[in-house]
Amino acid sequence: MPAYDPPAFATPGVSRAQRIANRVLSLDGPELDHEWERVLSGLADRHRDIEHTLARRYHEVNGPVIDATAVAPRQALLIGGYFSEEYSFEAAALFNPSIVAHPDQSAVAPDAMRFILSLRGVGEGHISSVTFRTGVWAGDGSVVLDPPSAQAISPRIELIPGGAPEDPGVRLYCDGSHDLSEVVIYPITDRQRQGIEDLRLVRFVNDDGIVTYFGTYTAFGGGLVRQELLRTTDFATFELSGLRGDATVNKGMALFPRKIHGRYVMLSRQDHENIWLLTSDDLYEWNGGTRTVAPLWPWEFVQVGNCGSPIEIDEGWLVITHGVGAVRNYCIGACLLDKDDPSKVLARMRHPLLRPRRAERDGYVPNVIYSCGAVLKERTLLLPYAIADSFTTFAKVEVGNLLAAMEWE
Repeated sequence: MPAYDPPAFATPGVSRAQRIANRVLSLDGPELDHEWERVLSGLADRHRDIEHTLARRYHEVNGPVIDATAVAPRQALLIGGYFSEEYSFEAAALFNPSIVAHPDQSAVAPDAMRFILSLRGVGEGHISSVTFRTGVWAGDGSVVLDPPSAQAISPRIELIPGGAPEDPGVRLYCDGSHDLSEVVIYPITDRQRQGIEDLRLVRFVNDDGIVTYFGTYTAFGGGLVRQELLRTTDFATFELSGLRGDATVNKGMALFPRKIHGRYVMLSRQDHENIWLLTSDDLYEWNGGTRTVAPLWPWEFVQVGNCGSPIEIDEGWLVITHGVGAVRNYCIGACLLDKDDPSKVLARMRHPLLRPRRAERDGYVPNVIYSCGAVLKERTLLLPYAIADSFTTFAKVEVGNLLAAMEWE
């Protein structure tokens, strides 16, 4: 959107947006055709169905932003172009991955797993959005990512019920995408305007067996942060809603993949230092909690947090953690929580599983390795993690070796 008029230069009754539209409407036929062809030639090979996109943008601003009026089709398309812009959403960094098994495993071998990877992309102005990749974790242990599309689609957006009038949830329809790498979840609401950060995906199985994919993330509004929740069943339609309660006003919440004793369960870090355990009957409201994991070893003396949703194994709930130590070095570790009462810590790692190596220390944010989730196949973890907030790689960890490296309490 064009900037608003400074108050001293405002024209009563005619906004800057309206003046732009009026200039387009003032073009005569040949001028209009020439300018439209110029715009179209610059965009046609960069965006799929650009005419549909610009027409939709015109209808979004016609009435709410500019005076509602009937115009010729090319006038509408060109006005839509003047109220649009391109944005390089991964230009600065691509990091902090999360991972879940893909809903469709039909095209892979029995000993392989197709997966969905979410990533935090950062573009101009340090604004974060959510992007996706798909790939296969093969039976021989290799990881192959599908080539990403060169295009991204613009979703259809509608408000969804719930929340205060000034704090709406939104539903995104991304059915125009040809593959998941074309889907970008960009900040939409005022509470998200400076970024959607660190999505932690989880495949949640309800008591009735219905599978839903949830993802907690940090919404950054420029001054305040809070936790919000993504919900999808097909990775084509997404719902984004704010979470309520005194435990939701910081970063790093991660939902358990099922209810425990009939209640939703969440890890959090509302005090910015310790991992807390929360339970709730309402998926969208979280209060109180029990402090469960506190900094103990030097590599986590500053703070400790989760690296994604807990993973259920025979021995309990496996939680990949991160710790912050001297010179704000971020390392990755793990702990094991009791399966029946996850407020009880059964074991935890004295030494990090992963720490920044010399070749990995420099980047957008130095001395950081970080993850927002891992996935389990039999007794092996696939752990994607980011290096220096710049790029992402993978580690594979045998659960038995991980447990053997823990000190039991």
